[in-house]
Amino acid sequence: MDETFATRLIAWQRARGRHDLPWQHSPDPYRIWLSEIMLQQTQVETVIPYYRRFLARLPDIQALASAGEDTVLALWSGLGYYSRARNLHKAAKIIVQDFGGVFPRQFERIMDLPGIGRSTAAAIAAFAYGERRAILDGNVKRVFCRVFGVEGWPGEPSVAKRLWALAESLLPEHDIASYTQGLMDLGATLCRRGRPDCAACPCADACVARRQGRQAELPTPRPRKALPERHTTMLLCLHAGEILLEKRPPSGIWGGLWSLPECPAEADAARCANGLGLQAQILAPLPRLTHTFSHFRLHIRPQPLWVEQRPSRLEAPGRLWLPLAEVREAALPSPVRRLIEQLEAMRGSEQKTS
Repeated sequence: MDETFATRLIAWQRARGRHDLPWQHSPDPYRIWLSEIMLQQTQVETVIPYYRRFLARLPDIQALASAGEDTVLALWSGLGYYSRARNLHKAAKIIVQDFGGVFPRQFERIMDLPGIGRSTAAAIAAFAYGERRAILDGNVKRVFCRVFGVEGWPGEPSVAKRLWALAESLLPEHDIASYTQGLMDLGATLCRRGRPDCAACPCADACVARRQGRQAELPTPRPRKALPERHTTMLLCLHAGEILLEKRPPSGIWGGLWSLPECPAEADAARCANGLGLQAQILAPLPRLTHTFSHFRLHIRPQPLWVEQRPSRLEAPGRLWLPLAEVREAALPSPVRRLIEQLEAMRGSEQKTS
């Protein structure tokens, strides 16, 4: 099986794989790089509209490097894992400064760029330059664990080491781009986490998981840990058709995005607003919202307030009064955008009934 795995996969990819993705058939490493970063922990169907919108606004490395961070984050808003966008922006600046705006060809230099690990660098090198490099993203780990019966959670260092050794040993001498795309396609379209389509798999007859009926057991799931629960109150401070936003710190959750002022979960919202220098009137609350991150669950109590007057000192860096009509263009986290949309919908229904 080891000797024919790549041959089977390449033939299957050419006949049954995906060939119409917007970043395929382009030798431009910028487009390949952008797609690979967006596809980290995100499904293709979600990525495609973001990819097209991003390219329409920032069509090359120079344009990305010259853009402001707010522009980059606004184009990324809703895609999640915002450190990817910040690292993409940093890397573009490095490429302009250190490589004359030309994406580097050397694998080691690609991997040194912010936000690019071993697997992503390998995918870029394979697709852009035809370099013979092994990839090992989440989908590929699942394929290898099932086909070759690799036991243990893939996040465990010893298991990861075995998977990397396997990935290296399976590399074909030729057709590396088709092979690499085939691994991605097989994991995404047939060897899915739930309900794998084994009947259509080119490796079904030799797959350990299929032979043993262990598709649901492999790869070994991550050991379960209870997610910590966090609680916060978000203030939707309104004045003359505008809403108050605060800039998040550059690192951490939602780093660099515009969000809402926060205070402790059950705190007096009017008193919290007063601490911002605002005289505010409490409005009808919005429904509470829960947002789950990879490492904790956030429970949000959204509280709208009407601000009679806003002091000019709130125009200082880090705070911004933004017209509600312009909110859709801002770099906001998805839950914050959802809260503002709920607020607008509630206000619209109140106006219709009044």
